[in-house]
Amino acid sequence: QLQASGGGLVQPGESLRLSCVASGFTFDDHAIGWFRQAPGKEREGVSCINWRSARSYYLDSVRGRFTISRDNVNNTVVYLQMNSLKPEDTAIYYCAMREARCSDRVSAFYSWGQGTLVTVSS
Repeated sequence: QLQASGGGLVQPGESLRLSCVASGFTFDDHAIGWFRQAPGKEREGVSCINWRSARSYYLDSVRGRFTISRDNVNNTVVYLQMNSLKPEDTAIYYCAMREARCSDRVSAFYSWGQGTLVTVSS
């Protein structure tokens, strides 16, 4: 099971850091993805990291503003640093995982947690 945390209410232009923590296992040999779902919209992939290589991927609309990273000390935590937040980033953010490498298919991921709400509003 994965647990996402770190969401909150911020103003446009501000930052948040989300954490994804694994319980009972490590992220070795897995890919960890961040996803979001806004009201009335489908869940979409935001970013993904391959644990072994640290290669990362981003949704075009967040590239340059969001950074995904792994905790190299604790192989159970992945972060999503979100800068220059915009109202359109408002959504529930989830993390999930899959074996080995990232995929562009949301359905390829499993161990979804409850998510954390990010609200960007002035």
